[in-house]
Amino acid sequence: MITLPERQLVVTLLTEAKLAGARQQLACAVLGLSVRTVQRWQAESEVSPDQRLTRCFEPTNKLSEVERSALLARANSAEFGHLPPSQIVPRLADRGEYLASESTFYRVLRANQQLRRRRADRAAQPRHKPRALCATEPNQLYSWDITYLPTGTRGLFFYLYLFVDLFSRKIVGWQVYEEESSHLASDLMRDIARREHLAPGQVILHADNGGPMKGATMLATLQALGVIPSFSRPAVSNDNPYSESLFKTLKYRSVYPDTPFANLLAARTWVADFVRWYNHEHET
Repeated sequence: MITLPERQLVVTLLTEAKLAGARQQLACAVLGLSVRTVQRWQAESEVSPDQRLTRCFEPTNKLSEVERSALLARANSAEFGHLPPSQIVPRLADRGEYLASESTFYRVLRANQQLRRRRADRAAQPRHKPRALCATEPNQLYSWDITYLPTGTRGLFFYLYLFVDLFSRKIVGWQVYEEESSHLASDLMRDIARREHLAPGQVILHADNGGPMKGATMLATLQALGVIPSFSRPAVSNDNPYSESLFKTLKYRSVYPDTPFANLLAARTWVADFVRWYNHEHET
């Protein structure tokens, strides 16, 4: 493919050849080009490179500086300062007022950098990926979560609280309750700290942003035990993958019941058997 500079060079050489007395048809034949192609290139070289007229036209209904100032003043007034143009223009039209079209409002506000945020709430804050937590031995980093266990009553569930050590993959604490509660979670955490002989500042406990995880009772218990809380980022579903993976292992086992648990005792009995198998028999 012949580029534009190459075309211009060919046109210049053919022009010089014609001025020297050469016939254009023969000169084109030497270059392997048709006369029509060269004529088209010559016509293209006589217009502006972007094929547009260089003269700039301004619309007759363009806003004057006074009109633009009046539009900005109205858009930034106490009544309309928090509204987008899509709401300003209809409200003015209901009063029989017309300053400019909706697109003109958007264009003027955008030109003055006043379009990005026009609401009274706080602007979005940048969020950074949190520092990755790492464990080099047991009882340094725990993860916990709550999952549903089906009951015989439609719409009602038992709730399995499960704490796992991320280094050893050991289930360090569990219990099945009839409700989700920060108080119940704190009782279970106290039992784990006593059984594992946890020292203050020894363990980081990671969880998602659920109510029991961030409840006042649970946070107070963690502070009293010296356990450092850690939470997933808002709206990030994969920040607590170890607990989710453990729940999948639990519910995808071949011995997982096909029918709902008859009562709380049945659920606790089955989970106790699973924890025994997970901690002492299965290979990670």
